Amino acid sequence: MIGILSFIGFTLLVAVISYLATRNTNEQSSDGYFLGGRSLTAGVIAGSLLLTNLSTEQIVGLNGSAYDSGLSVMAWETLAAITMVVTAIFLLPRYLKGGLTTVPQFLASRFDIQTKSITSALFLTGYVVVLLPVILYSGSVAISGMFNIPELLGVSHTTSIWICVWGIGIIGSIYAVFGGLKAVAVSDSINAIGLLIGGLLIPVFGLLLIGDGSITQGLNELISSNPDKFKSMGSESDPVPFHTLFTGMMLIQLFYWGTNQQIIQRALAAKNLVEGQKGLLLAAFIKILGPIIVVLPGLIAYHVFNGGLEVADQAYPKLVAEVLPKGLIGFFAAVLFGAILSSFNSVLNSSVTLFGIDIYKQHINKEADEKTIVKNGKTFGVVLAIASMFIAPLIANAGNLFDYLQEVNGIYSIPILTIILVGYTTKRVPALAAKVGLISGSVLYIISQFILQPRFENYPHYIDVMAILFILNVIIMLVIGKIWPRATDYVQEYTKQVDITPYSKVKQVGLAICVIVILIYWYFA
Repeated sequence: MIGILSFIGFTLLVAVISYLATRNTNEQSSDGYFLGGRSLTAGVIAGSLLLTNLSTEQIVGLNGSAYDSGLSVMAWETLAAITMVVTAIFLLPRYLKGGLTTVPQFLASRFDIQTKSITSALFLTGYVVVLLPVILYSGSVAISGMFNIPELLGVSHTTSIWICVWGIGIIGSIYAVFGGLKAVAVSDSINAIGLLIGGLLIPVFGLLLIGDGSITQGLNELISSNPDKFKSMGSESDPVPFHTLFTGMMLIQLFYWGTNQQIIQRALAAKNLVEGQKGLLLAAFIKILGPIIVVLPGLIAYHVFNGGLEVADQAYPKLVAEVLPKGLIGFFAAVLFGAILSSFNSVLNSSVTLFGIDIYKQHINKEADEKTIVKNGKTFGVVLAIASMFIAPLIANAGNLFDYLQEVNGIYSIPILTIILVGYTTKRVPALAAKVGLISGSVLYIISQFILQPRFENYPHYIDVMAILFILNVIIMLVIGKIWPRATDYVQEYTKQVDITPYSKVKQVGLAICVIVILIYWYFA
């Protein structure tokens, strides 16, 4: 009962603070609703970025991978810091210069409206079919298990999942659809504090258990007893082989942190470039510490349970039950619920933004005023949320959800990243090249992973496949640009939506972050 009360209390506290912080924001305009009035500061941006990224499929999935394979899976966390630095220095100034609300908007001016629409449709398809249902399902499994919903309500496991899916979905929809981006970002920032505290408690109590009351002794015992688990360079049989860090891994990270609407929308809402760059750099530094929450507990679980768990994804929840004092389980469940809610409402809000700006205004009602765009975007969000709530319980047999997400996202992630990078780094590559790149990239990846890969035993790792297709797509686009170039050079105009004077120390801080990442890999090599 205490756990349930703390869960409800923490959730209500976040809701009240979010309401008070956003009640004066004009959400009848596109900027007000979709970008919080372009008013976000560095701390809010950093907190929202981290909470949007961190949810149950990552906390449970990565710790499960660490339980199986060791420290090498930290690449999903540490390398993110480098790509966030690249985004802060290279991409964000260009985004804010163009006054973008959505990433595909750039593609309309650089290539054409059709390219923008295809890209928005790819984003929305990925969000609706894969991302939203996975977030809802994995979160529901965690909440149902923590509160033992089947026993509490006297229902079956399947029924409890349906109850949790709709509970999370409805609450998340209220934030995302009716509150706009600022409500999402503020709630994210509050939940970020709770998640950092709660997430750090698990390895702390785990090391105290191993070290008989001493964290230092516990860490020494963990490393000395399991030296093979503390190697930063993954073998060819690991989920992240070391060589993939130099092939497709950086591309996956750059897409996610630099071009994915769900993530970059927080930085697009910055009050100026300085705050946007500071927010990204702050998030990058904290991200380096991410393995303490999403990798170290898996290693601790391997030691505590002597590698005896049948299913690796059980490592994190079982460790929580084993080491966390009973009085704190309710608080931790509330914090984890905040992380689940954050990822769901962030993706939903981005979906509403893409539909309202890139689909409704562009193709359905070109004469619509901003109030009408926001209204219809909200309606689409409600429909989308309901659809995802129906789909979520049906993916119970999808296997390892984290790996599933990464592989399936390749269908649209690499093609979109390709045309954005080529668009910004060239002046004459035409719209035809972008459309060919989008379609060929998606089709070739589907053929590779879902037709060829099951038929060949020693098929390349999917991360390597992404790198190969990225290079192939770039070559195709450049060749088309050479044969059928644009009539004129592309020149990006400054819309003067926000001040784009850069943060004076962005390069120095960015370099320091990159050096820290390299030193971590060198130390554990």
